[in-house]
Amino acid sequence: MAKTKQSARRKKFDYNQDRKKLKKKFIKKSNPRIENEQIRNAWDNRKSSARNLQEMGLAFDPNRSLPIKKPSLLGRERPTKAPVGIVTKPYVLNQLEDEASRPEKDSKTLSSDLIEYAQYMIREHSDNYKAMARDEKNYYQDTPKQIKRKINEYKRCHPEHYNGFINSLAAPQPMAQ
Repeated sequence: MAKTKQSARRKKFDYNQDRKKLKKKFIKKSNPRIENEQIRNAWDNRKSSARNLQEMGLAFDPNRSLPIKKPSLLGRERPTKAPVGIVTKPYVLNQLEDEASRPEKDSKTLSSDLIEYAQYMIREHSDNYKAMARDEKNYYQDTPKQIKRKINEYKRCHPEHYNGFINSLAAPQPMAQ
């Protein structure tokens, strides 16, 4: 089979190509960014992935780290041994455990318009959702169930704010003389 004309030609150096940029691009592709900060700081690019994870006390292959007992034909079971590696970076494991044990913050919040809407409806109609649905400020023509869901969402997302608002409604207003 004949070679193509281009492959037979002598290779010429491309002066228009930036070799430094090409090398950086290749390195970036071969070493992808590690999202976890603790693992990224302890990572050694000169070692393999399995070796890095083994030094941190993490499993590279979960099938090898948690072996399944294989029953033999003779009736006695022999557990297969998992490879035991030396953990030289236990601080990574400790940091990951600390991060996992911290409670997750509920970052859900409502828009100020929705909060004002819920407060207005509660102020005017207290718990009467049918009256809220007929209210003229119900611009989006929400049904009573939709309004109830929005108010419950307000109670759940901002409990301190809601309790303060309800207490301010329950307190008698001083009359000006």
